[in-house]
Amino acid sequence: MIQKKNGYTIIELLVVITIIIILSALGFIAYGYANSIGRDSKRKSDIENLRSALEFYRADNGYYPDGSTSFATIATKLQAALVRRTGGYMSSLPVDPKDNTLYPYQIIMTDGRPVAAPVHYYGYCLATKLETGSSSSNCVGALPTGYTYGVKNP
Repeated sequence: MIQKKNGYTIIELLVVITIIIILSALGFIAYGYANSIGRDSKRKSDIENLRSALEFYRADNGYYPDGSTSFATIATKLQAALVRRTGGYMSSLPVDPKDNTLYPYQIIMTDGRPVAAPVHYYGYCLATKLETGSSSSNCVGALPTGYTYGVKNP
């Protein structure tokens, strides 16, 4: 009489463990991609919120706040113009969801007044780095190196 042993063979256990590892790896990859898409959506939303605040500022003042004529991180002048304790256009300036840096802002044209007169800006471009998808920009000129998404004033 043949005795039957209870339990699984090593081959059966290895097959099950391999399947579990493959499914786990696929899950981690999908989770990482979903997070990237979420961060990109937040970046686009932040850029649009900044754009709205800049448009409200222009509606009130007739021009956009001071900035750099080359891409630079949103600086103190823009912070002072858009974020105030009362009557500000934003409660705080948004930051990139991955590395907590401020978005670059560039002034792209002036009103052509002489240098001694106050300069008022009538155009801008905001940029961010997207983790997924291709680059998209309607800015005048090129985006800073590594940046893949930009919006300009309407």
